[in-house]
Amino acid sequence: MFLTISTSGDAAHPATDLGYLLHKHPDKAQRFSTSYGTAHVFYPEADEQRCTAALLLDIDPVALVRRGKGKGRGGAPDTALAQYVNDRPYAASSLLAVALSSVFSSAMRGVCNARPDLPERPRPLRVEVPALPARGGPDLVGRLFAPLGWAVTAEPVALDTAFPEWGDSRYVRLILESDALTLAAALRHLYVLLPVLDDAKHYWVSPDEVDKLLRAGEGWLAGHPEQQLITTRYLSRRWSLTRQATEQLELLRLAEADDSEVEEIDNAVEEDTETESKPTPLSVQRREAILAALRDSGAARVLDLGCGQGQLVQALLKDARFTEIVGLDVSTRALTIAGRRLKLDRIGERQASRVKLVQGSLAYTDNRLKGYDAAVLSEVIEHLDLPRLPALEYAVFGHARPRTVVVTTPNVEYNVRWETLPAGQVRHGDHRFEWTREEFRAWATAVAERHGYEVGFSPVGPEDPEVGPPTQLAQFVIKRKEATAA
Repeated sequence: MFLTISTSGDAAHPATDLGYLLHKHPDKAQRFSTSYGTAHVFYPEADEQRCTAALLLDIDPVALVRRGKGKGRGGAPDTALAQYVNDRPYAASSLLAVALSSVFSSAMRGVCNARPDLPERPRPLRVEVPALPARGGPDLVGRLFAPLGWAVTAEPVALDTAFPEWGDSRYVRLILESDALTLAAALRHLYVLLPVLDDAKHYWVSPDEVDKLLRAGEGWLAGHPEQQLITTRYLSRRWSLTRQATEQLELLRLAEADDSEVEEIDNAVEEDTETESKPTPLSVQRREAILAALRDSGAARVLDLGCGQGQLVQALLKDARFTEIVGLDVSTRALTIAGRRLKLDRIGERQASRVKLVQGSLAYTDNRLKGYDAAVLSEVIEHLDLPRLPALEYAVFGHARPRTVVVTTPNVEYNVRWETLPAGQVRHGDHRFEWTREEFRAWATAVAERHGYEVGFSPVGPEDPEVGPPTQLAQFVIKRKEATAA
């Protein structure tokens, strides 16, 4: 992992002033231990006209894996083949950003006791990164660096020069040039934007990352046109942290526009009265979306197919419009737990008459399921082996034929947003598959066409602009002529 910073000069302002700014003598090669390997700083060239400082980060893959255990996707990103086989030792990433802040900490803060006049003086700078992951391509690299005063060259790296037809990889060779920036500003830009382009971090993103982002982004992030993307990616899409950072950046922007202090603007509520509401769990959002779909359908008699431990049945029982509720599951143990949850042995006779728990398999037709207004398959289909899915399809849509069917399933594209989910793994050990949005829509559309239904789709949970929502919902409604015939 390699990065160079170059500058030019003359007799009045020699290029070797770079050594003072970086606090690293041009005549020495130095090494620094990090948590994941060794950082080397040396100067390939150093004279009055031109000086180049190089940072070489030698990653220890074993240390990276050991220290990353238990940290999910952030602990070992891009490890589809194995946790030891990835691009971390070779491509600039959050590892290099952390090394920059550690090795050049004084330079990043703009501190130079030997020459206090140097840090505030803009100077010609050229930064080169031979291999930089760029999720978003060269265009995104330009959108991130150009507004900060850099002339940007982002050359795509071919997947294999021997096979040009394979196209480009997600890596670029980056060259940044500017005559108007200080070295401290340049280092802060790199510290924030390298992991943003890589879109992965090798460590757990804790709340103190917000403070790090605001410190490094002081003076430029609040007004950056890609502020939202930078904030979201830097904080690994942890929504509560992103919201906190966005609010702080907006206060900074308003304070700058009003030529006042942040404290003068952020004084509407006393600090001790401020409370932050906890995000609603995805399971609760999913149940609310299902209930809304059932209410819109006008259903009164509802099947919960694959009811598990009865959470949805319990929610349905609280709404008087649902006059008959049947929970079906193949697991007798799950049904026993559901019965305890619903307190079937203690609730009143009227309530008990509305609900029934039955054991059965969706791989077979079941006459007990015919004649209902609606059926729900909530997080069920992904637990079946794909060859058995047609049997479920016929049992529900072909044989039972409720007027409305609501199906929810995970969106596998969203899995990259879970900090605790290792790359390439599904959300639950019993999931036989997880579908993309396109795959789910294709399956649902084909099912609807085969069995005389119309189908619509809606997201469940926060919808990410790049990968969609965490859960996808399809609502099937039987066509009118089919409903009449039934």
